[in-house]
Amino acid sequence: MEKGIVFAIGSDHAGFQLKEAMKVIIKSHGFDFYDFGAFTENSVDYPDFAVPLCQSIEKGSDIYGILICGTGNGMAMTANKFPGIRAALCWKPEIAALARQHNDANVLVLPARHLTILEAEQIFQAFAENDFEGGRHVGRVVKMSHAAQK
Repeated sequence: MEKGIVFAIGSDHAGFQLKEAMKVIIKSHGFDFYDFGAFTENSVDYPDFAVPLCQSIEKGSDIYGILICGTGNGMAMTANKFPGIRAALCWKPEIAALARQHNDANVLVLPARHLTILEAEQIFQAFAENDFEGGRHVGRVVKMSHAAQK
């Protein structure tokens, strides 16, 4: 992934603190970000942040996203309703690397209640350092997009 890419980032209340830490991490790795919220730890609904972030990626305003909630499941489920989104719930760097290499993931989902900041940084680094391999994986990614449109 080229340096200077802008990541769209969003969280719910459970992911707020990790989101704030990730903003520093994103910058330290040479990328920029646009923060879709949440902006406090007050209770909110994760779709209110996942939906506009995913719409931004589908419109081409942002290329990659990071979504964070307590388990990551709510954000991943919401994000993957969008045909142009391939959101990967990652809890290890190897999963993030393979999500990029084999699935062309464009949204990294982090489970805030189950990661340290260091683990989240390692996962982000694996996501950012890997590109889609193409080849035998292209047809599978195309099938995912068609399944989302049915």
